[in-house]
Amino acid sequence: MENQTAIEWLVEQIFNDVDLKDSILKLAIQQAKEKEKEQIMDAYIMGSYDMAEKQFKPEQYYNEIYNK
Repeated sequence: MENQTAIEWLVEQIFNDVDLKDSILKLAIQQAKEKEKEQIMDAYIMGSYDMAEKQFKPEQYYNEIYNK
């Protein structure tokens, strides 16, 4: 199973049978995904004070885990 963010999971569960052509709904989902991405990257940064210990930069981490 590929990694999903909470927003992606929620959209899949609730809107699976809904036509997402509604631009307001699509915009809200996209904004939620962007906010969640920021939160994931912030949490990754806060996980260690020494970024040298980290294998990835925050953006690389997000992309490696969630954008496969």
